[in-house]
Amino acid sequence: MSRIIIYQLLPRLFSNSTETCVANGTIQQNGCGKFNDITPKALRAIRSLGATHVWYTGVIEHTTRTSYAQYGIATDHPATVKGEAGSPYAIKDYYDIDPDLAVNVSKRREEFRALVERTHKAGLKVIMDFIPNHVARNYNSDNTPAGTFPFGAFDDKETFFAGHNNFYYLGAQPFGCNIDAKDCAEEEYSENPLRATGNDCFGSPSRNDWYDTVKLNYGIDYRTGNRQFSPVPNTWVKMLKILRYWASQGIDGFRCDMVEMTPVEFWAWAVPKIKEEFPGIIFIGEIYQPHIYRSFIKEGGFDYLYDKVGLYDTLRGVMNGQTSANDISCTLQGTADIRHNMLTFLENHDEQRIASDFFAANARRALAALIVSATVDTQPFMLYAGQELGERGMDKEGYSGVDGRTTIFDYWSVDTLRRWKGNGNYTGEQLSEEEKSLQSFYSHLLNLCNSEEALSSGQYYGLQYANPHSDKYDSNHIFSFLRGTEKELLLIVANFSDSDKECSVTIPEEALAFFGITHSNKPQKATELLSGKTAKYPLSPQEAISINVPANSGAILKFNI
Repeated sequence: MSRIIIYQLLPRLFSNSTETCVANGTIQQNGCGKFNDITPKALRAIRSLGATHVWYTGVIEHTTRTSYAQYGIATDHPATVKGEAGSPYAIKDYYDIDPDLAVNVSKRREEFRALVERTHKAGLKVIMDFIPNHVARNYNSDNTPAGTFPFGAFDDKETFFAGHNNFYYLGAQPFGCNIDAKDCAEEEYSENPLRATGNDCFGSPSRNDWYDTVKLNYGIDYRTGNRQFSPVPNTWVKMLKILRYWASQGIDGFRCDMVEMTPVEFWAWAVPKIKEEFPGIIFIGEIYQPHIYRSFIKEGGFDYLYDKVGLYDTLRGVMNGQTSANDISCTLQGTADIRHNMLTFLENHDEQRIASDFFAANARRALAALIVSATVDTQPFMLYAGQELGERGMDKEGYSGVDGRTTIFDYWSVDTLRRWKGNGNYTGEQLSEEEKSLQSFYSHLLNLCNSEEALSSGQYYGLQYANPHSDKYDSNHIFSFLRGTEKELLLIVANFSDSDKECSVTIPEEALAFFGITHSNKPQKATELLSGKTAKYPLSPQEAISINVPANSGAILKFNI
């Protein structure tokens, strides 16, 4: 069974080779990566990192301040666009491709299909975004298939809520000029009636709201709490057609944005239909409310959910010395029954870069957390482009300012990715020795996730309970567990400390019995998979395993049984 390892990238940023960018720069000033730039060499390099899937973020046409009027694409009002390039989550045409990403704009759909084919030829599968909760404030589809009508085409705009409406209408309220003078130049943007904003703002939005979007109506009257799902809401029907359209383009899965803001009943209705028509397609949900995880898996049909409010938050706290490594056990127990459904990650476009001044300020401090996040069970792991190079995310690109994230709103070139690409061969000759070393660690560990059976399909057994805090086991900074099959056993020890730790790890008898191992006092040969070194260790509850674990890193001992 193959583990899913997802490499997330924004085509706009990934292959942009512009060496000098200016804050708030236009596409002419700063350039823009293209689908065609993601070459077979680039895809082979991504595959070599251990990736099995690529999540292409920002593929669908969204709002932008760049004009493509000459191609029949409506120009967006600047007050409804975040940044120069615009948010990939303010979808302007659900049936079209972002023109920024095409060399030949009139052939943008063909260029995307060619990218999908290249990706498959490289042995990788394709994930793309599906944004169900909202669309761009000026949604204007010019590629809607025959027999399908745009959102809002037949809405009753005189009422806040109607079951067949696609939007929520707020009457005569000002949209507001909440950004800055430049955005409100020329003619102020207005709507009459005003529509609810994507983040459930039922009034005039502020700069902190998702002001570039409007919320879609899935049959919930937010003023009364009533849920009207029969007859099937018109929005459901439109969204099912959109899912069908993209699934037919040969993609292998959807990363679904903010699924908790849409009713699980919709997913329970739509997902089985798509899976029946397109066997093997997967659904990944971005979600932040643990109490509804199980309903979105069991009722909604999701294959995987974000493990953000859980393992990510806990590991971030341990990395920054704000919480104990012991807390990882409690976090894992909270999702023990659905652990294989929880997608783990340490970075994505929403989160701050680990090496940024806002997080750990040192990319090496991620490695212990990486070991835990990637090897703790059979769940998917996601890597964000540049993370493996120690990208700091400290550029002042434009809309967001310096916030420790890599912009999704601006035209920009990411220094580490640009130097990894080099002349297009992705050999990394321009990378520093530290960056090369970091990338090598990521590549080695993530490839282990599928080359080692115990990591790809083995069972998990936590050891923290059997190793209370002591001079020989610093449980505030050390986390240990077992992964195993009937043929092999891995002892995994992560060290979140800034100093090397000499650890004595006890494996209790019940843990050995769990894997069907009869213990022996005779030392057993083991290979440390991260270094390749071999040694003999006791595999008995009567004698602890003594091992030196490097600072901000870990050790993986493999026993053949």
